[in-house]
Amino acid sequence: MRQFWDQLTTSQKRTVTAGLVFAGVVLLSQLIVVPYLDARQKVRSAIAASERALRDLAVMGREYGALRQRSEEIRRTSERRPPGFTLFSYLEKRAGDAAVKTNIRSLSPLMSAPTGAYEETAVEMKLDRLTMKQLTDFLYRVESPEEMIRVRRISVVKMKESPEYLSALIQVSTYQPLPSGSR
Repeated sequence: MRQFWDQLTTSQKRTVTAGLVFAGVVLLSQLIVVPYLDARQKVRSAIAASERALRDLAVMGREYGALRQRSEEIRRTSERRPPGFTLFSYLEKRAGDAAVKTNIRSLSPLMSAPTGAYEETAVEMKLDRLTMKQLTDFLYRVESPEEMIRVRRISVVKMKESPEYLSALIQVSTYQPLPSGSR
């Protein structure tokens, strides 16, 4: 190798040296600099993804806390209710209190989906030949935030046969514990 080097002219030696330096720089950049920069970018991306995940977890934690609080409210409310409480009997009693029991055309249960240890029960109630005062009195008596009973939907129309009266379709819902056998 030494003999080969000695046979080269000065300009050839400079060219070979420049080529070796260039090859060394390329190797150095490919083996050290580029992997370092790639690794640094991966770390930055991982940090950004972790920060997003942490923010998402914080939001979910707040939502979970609100859901736990709501579940606790449902539990306390259901414990305060008399044994054997049903939404049907509650609605019939409130209709009697508002003097609209004779105006009930139908009471029908709506499908509900259990959520944890509780299920949302709902009843659709059709009432005919109501005055505006009767309807407002009934709605005032039915909705009870402390009992967690709410009017979910209401549709009111004037009756075609008697325009002075109203016909109402009301959906009322509440939460009740699941029967012990269905958990």
